Amino acid sequence: MASKSNSTFSVLGSDLSITGDITASADLHIDGSVAGDIACSALVQGESSTVKGAVKAETARLAGTVEGSITARELVILKTAKITGDVFYDALTIEQGAQVEGRFAHRDAKGKPAVQPGGAGAKAEVTVAG
Repeated sequence: MASKSNSTFSVLGSDLSITGDITASADLHIDGSVAGDIACSALVQGESSTVKGAVKAETARLAGTVEGSITARELVILKTAKITGDVFYDALTIEQGAQVEGRFAHRDAKGKPAVQPGGAGAKAEVTVAG
């Protein structure tokens, strides 16, 4: 998986545990655990991975545990994912079996929530994969 600006990506292995925020201009693949916020272009989270903090990415494919808010233009939540926190998205795909405890809010064209979480009237583009 390569980012548009260059051909690099970073991998955090399953034996790695990080405390602190991560900012990456490259794509990021996480199999270990992170206690802190993550900001990157594209995020792929492995099944055994845990993140305790906010996630901000253009695209994200989540398969592990996330405790914190998620903001992504394109978000895929796989069936092995366990998410606790609010989710802000432009396009959303959730596999059957995924566990999410939180509120969903569609973002407007400028990347801000169209409706505040818990509000009514949000237009959502949601795909349920099975």
